[in-house]
Amino acid sequence: MRFPARLAAVCLLIAPGVTAGQLLAAPPPPAHPPVPLAAHRALYELTLSSSPGSGRQIASAHGTMGYEVVDVCDGWATRQRLQMTITNADGQDTDMDSDYATWESKDGLNFRFHMVQKSDGAITNQTDGGAHLTKVGGPGEVQYKLPKDTKADLPAGTLFPMMHTLTLINAAREGKKFIALPLFDGTDDDGFEDSAVAIIDQKPPFPTKYAFLSPLASTRVRIAFFDHATGSQTPSYEVAMRYWENGVADDMLMDFGDFVMNAKLTELTPLPKRC
Repeated sequence: MRFPARLAAVCLLIAPGVTAGQLLAAPPPPAHPPVPLAAHRALYELTLSSSPGSGRQIASAHGTMGYEVVDVCDGWATRQRLQMTITNADGQDTDMDSDYATWESKDGLNFRFHMVQKSDGAITNQTDGGAHLTKVGGPGEVQYKLPKDTKADLPAGTLFPMMHTLTLINAAREGKKFIALPLFDGTDDDGFEDSAVAIIDQKPPFPTKYAFLSPLASTRVRIAFFDHATGSQTPSYEVAMRYWENGVADDMLMDFGDFVMNAKLTELTPLPKRC
């Protein structure tokens, strides 16, 4: 099972390596200063979606997802923990757990990752290692320690998770409607994957219960992830969400293929810089 791992941001810039053919442009909105990233801790409540096609083999599902992004001065440290109980059509429960931690340099060139996924307490997937790019927009390499000691090449234009998020936030600010980018996040041992991002809207500030979100614009996006190794035209995982300009995400719809989960933001706490 694939778990989401792309909810952080660093600064606002279009990543080099994106060609004109990958960006379908609309007239840009009026320029305004970039919004700094909000280091924060967020908690999401997970419920089974009633969307068409959801839960074909699932009777019920529920859980929580905690996400934290910390400014550690030389980079951004993130941790995401997901716990979910799934009941199949035969009434059998399965407890799913995912613990995913990363560090990404603020220039987007270096990345470390560690992830453990469990089903009913048994490890089903584990990755650990580091990756680097030769330059902004350039190629790179990933060195895995787990599940086995191996290396893989990363193509020019590959982005790590936080820079990937930055790119789509800034694309929305500039009126773009679509971007397609290679991504490496370390959540499996197959190397990079392809992502296709549809930018659905750009919404002006509106009142929320969180004071530091209310003055900010936001955008709704839908992201599809594809396994480049197989060349499949069917996404391995899809997620829709609303991003605020400071990188906080809410109102997520996570499509795992066999079922779809809603993720609703229930707690949000700003965090201080840690140097």
